[in-house]
Amino acid sequence: MAQGPNVLVDSGIPLFFDLVNAEEVGITPPQNRMGDSLRTWVRSLSVFQKEALVASSRTGKTWRLASDEGPYLDGHDAAPCPLAFLTTGMIASYMNEITALAKKQGVEIRKLKLTQDNYYTMTGSMPKRTMVGGALPVELLVEIDCDLDDSALAQFLMNAVYASPLNGLMRGQLESLFTLSKNGTEIGNGKAARMDGAVYPDPGDHFSAAHPIADPGFDPVVWPEGVTPKKPVQGGTAKAGSSLADEQNRTLNIGATCTLREDGMKEILQLQYSPHGTSFKFLSEEAPENGGLGRAPDANSYVSAGIGFCFMTQFGRFVKMLNLDLSDYRVVQDSHFSLGGASGGTGKAGQADPLETHVYLETNESDDVAREMLDISEQTCFLHAFCKTDLKTKLKVQRIQV
Repeated sequence: MAQGPNVLVDSGIPLFFDLVNAEEVGITPPQNRMGDSLRTWVRSLSVFQKEALVASSRTGKTWRLASDEGPYLDGHDAAPCPLAFLTTGMIASYMNEITALAKKQGVEIRKLKLTQDNYYTMTGSMPKRTMVGGALPVELLVEIDCDLDDSALAQFLMNAVYASPLNGLMRGQLESLFTLSKNGTEIGNGKAARMDGAVYPDPGDHFSAAHPIADPGFDPVVWPEGVTPKKPVQGGTAKAGSSLADEQNRTLNIGATCTLREDGMKEILQLQYSPHGTSFKFLSEEAPENGGLGRAPDANSYVSAGIGFCFMTQFGRFVKMLNLDLSDYRVVQDSHFSLGGASGGTGKAGQADPLETHVYLETNESDDVAREMLDISEQTCFLHAFCKTDLKTKLKVQRIQV
């Protein structure tokens, strides 16, 4: 049974929107190191409902995004789950690089559809503090009609995959960096690595000042598409409350398909196979300098929000399972990506820096318990595991006829 108020529905505002007053809210992107730097604010709204504000140095836009969980975490299922955002951003990024590389090399693509599967694991005991989140290799199916022969097509697609900025998070072992503040004062980290520099200001309640574009014809960029079709996932789960079990040994599978609409936007159907849940349709578009109009969140904004959402979920899950006090919590996360090798014209594989996250907790628990909240949340976060695991994308190609 869903717990807590359904803030995302009761608020009456769109789940996703482009801020018209980011400067007033006070969120600005970090200094651009590599090509695109994003600052993501995330706060808890109610149990597992969260909202994020994501500011990009490359696009100049700030998006408000929202996330919820389904019955597997006793959520309201009012918005996409955190893992849906990384899969959505990743498949959008692959579409960006494939189409950009085709344009650069004069390859005519007459038909193109991408299907992606991301896999994660959760094993161990929460009461014993041995529970760990993991990430497994990604599977990408490219259905395409073009004139390249099989060998040239395989090389072309692999080059596009490596060109994605997501390559920088996957290829290597990026250890995330953190600061930790409790009730307005930094307390120092436990096991989590401390980043250099001072703690950023806590965004507090600045989220509530965010305003969407005042347009009665506002076109939504995300909407539910019903229950995901079932497929067998070894170690998968579907049972209500399954993600709150003290002992776990399960596999998660988030899928997506991506096609290009006639208006140029990418249409992405997120598929939640395990834990089984609701599918959501997303739209994505890059900034004008990358051939888009910025009418929907770009790939990097989705990815950055997804990592922040997933990390925040682990805080909520840990304190709920152990009945700890955590009245409010927020993070400020900076992510840094290179430009795409094709879409950004670098001709290089995509790169990324380690994530930098400031954590703000409001709790009556001791400093040591607050440190444990950070350590266990990082340890069980699927997407921090994604960043510190050397992963590859398994590519499969299927030719189709127009």
